[in-house]
Amino acid sequence: MVALKRSSETQVNGTKRASSEGPIDAKRAKTSHSFQALRASRLKTINTIPVPKTDLLDVFVWGSGSMCELGLGPAASTKEVKRPRLNPFLKKEEVGIVDLAVGGMHTLALDHRNQVWSWGGNDSGVLGRDTAKSGAEQLKDADADSEDEDGELNPLESTPAVVEGLPKDKKIVQLAATDNLSAALYETGEVYAWGTFRCNEGILGFNKDVKIQRSPVKIPDFENIVQLAAGKDHLLGLDTKGVVYAWGNGQQYQLGRKILERTRMTSLEPRSFGLKNVKAIGSGEFHSFAITTDGKVLSWGLNQYGQCGIHVDIEDGAVVSKPTEIEELTGKDIVYVTGGEHHSLALSSSGDVYTFGRFDMKEIGIEKEKLPKDGVITDEHGNVRSLPVATKLTTLPKCKAVAAGSHHSIAVTEDGIAFSWGFADTYALGLGNLDEDVATPTRINNTATRDHNIVLVGCGGQFSVSAGIKLSEEEARKRAEKIEEFEKSLD
Repeated sequence: MVALKRSSETQVNGTKRASSEGPIDAKRAKTSHSFQALRASRLKTINTIPVPKTDLLDVFVWGSGSMCELGLGPAASTKEVKRPRLNPFLKKEEVGIVDLAVGGMHTLALDHRNQVWSWGGNDSGVLGRDTAKSGAEQLKDADADSEDEDGELNPLESTPAVVEGLPKDKKIVQLAATDNLSAALYETGEVYAWGTFRCNEGILGFNKDVKIQRSPVKIPDFENIVQLAAGKDHLLGLDTKGVVYAWGNGQQYQLGRKILERTRMTSLEPRSFGLKNVKAIGSGEFHSFAITTDGKVLSWGLNQYGQCGIHVDIEDGAVVSKPTEIEELTGKDIVYVTGGEHHSLALSSSGDVYTFGRFDMKEIGIEKEKLPKDGVITDEHGNVRSLPVATKLTTLPKCKAVAAGSHHSIAVTEDGIAFSWGFADTYALGLGNLDEDVATPTRINNTATRDHNIVLVGCGGQFSVSAGIKLSEEEARKRAEKIEEFEKSLD
């Protein structure tokens, strides 16, 4: 196993190069990396690698699962789940999930034994395991009473299983998932990844030599990483020195640098782009964020709806070509920032949530009548198109976590209650049958999660995942009374 992994890493390193690559290109790449490493070595250490998570959690899923996103097995009745449902394959007492990451159509989950579980669509190799094994049709699903009449869901994709080929001798501290690629960050500062990157024209590739990487491999010459942030088809990495790296698809400037057609394949290797003194990173689908040590929030990438929080040149195809300060977030002590396709969320250390971006599918969680009059962008008919100005959500209690799907959002209060808003057609809000999109944060209040302290949440393209710890009856009662009082105060 180890020997095989080392062999694949050698290919990724470029020791075995494609015939079209000459020794001059290899020398330039090596020299460029050497200069980067030399510069970084002179910087002081400002970030530390996080410790592994240990709390065992119940895992809940909901939304539309036509691409096996929900991980509830292949039964027909598991393709649409309108409210959070406990995943029976990931029982706390048997598996013990401690962390998770949600991509566009797949999910990764880490258990307390340091194993990574995966489920969802596997066309791009994101599950890191073989889902085309013979006999897969014999795998039993989660719902023994139902029949999968259409036989549409792949049993091995729709059922959580362990990723094959990851190291067992070091602990994972973070998972990351784009639409088509998966990654794991280790306590050693190393990153392993699998899958591929896509661009407007189709598959871009995993690296210069490999189109789709079906099993985990170590990313070479990429060390001392403390955090990963995943977009739709790009990744950011932050190291101990506060330097930011980016790789993947950069057609919307989400890599923080201009990508030329003739050098496009070089974007498949993590590279710094001059951004340092950073303590945290975040990402939307086509845009990126960084939080600096002096409290500034920077953004870059696609900005056609003001999802970068930069309110200039808001039009179709508009981009922010280099990291630019979001002035409305300066001084707010922002600790986390993320985004969907065209909207973004920022969370402060005091639990305040700020929102900006596209409006027409209610992604930003503010009613039209309560939008700041001077901040909105309207179309030629006077309809509100977007809110590029970062604006505090006043209809939420203090929060400890936020997540953004393509067109929906979820925030988790300090005492573990999830609120959702945005696009409703795919049931990703977890609020049951709805006739229209949800304009303001609304409590997810169902039997499965009502008595849980939700500690993790993630949003995909048309589904959502959360994980939490069950409360005692007394704790649940007191929390319910508290949140009901808050909701009454909004009336």
